[in-house]
This record gives sequence, structure tokens and C-alpha cells, in this order.
Amino acid sequence: MIETHTRSIVKAVSYRLLGSGVTFIVVLVMTQKFNLAAGIGIIDTLLKIGAFYFHERLWHRIPFGRVKPPDYQI
Repeated sequence: MIETHTRSIVKAVSYRLLGSGVTFIVVLVMTQKFNLAAGIGIIDTLLKIGAFYFHERLWHRIPFGRVKPPDYQI
């Protein structure tokens, strides 16, 4: 099965929204500063979406752990 670039982007965005939400909450609880927490959450989201996307595409090129599907199906 081959993943499309669109699927990789959607996975990266959905995962980062979850992760950055956690980062936002942690910073907010520790500093009690909403603007600081929001700024860190936004920067975290943007940088890590890009990192995740390139990581995902790199692993797409690596054959490690993949098996070839059978030539026929029943």
C-alpha cells in the first residue's frame, strides 16, 4: 500500500494539533500566560508539521519492514 502526499500531510497536521494542544496546556499551566502558551503552541505546530512530513516521506522511501504483497489474491 502506498501513501499519498495528501495523506502524509493530513496525518502530520492532525497529529501536531493534538501534540501542540498538549504543549499549549503544559505551558499555560506552568506560566499562567495565555499569549505565551498560544505563541509557543503555534510555533511548535508549524515547525513540527514540517518535520513530521519530511520524516514520513523519508520513511516512505525506506524498504525496511515492508513485505511485497502476493501477485494474486483469492
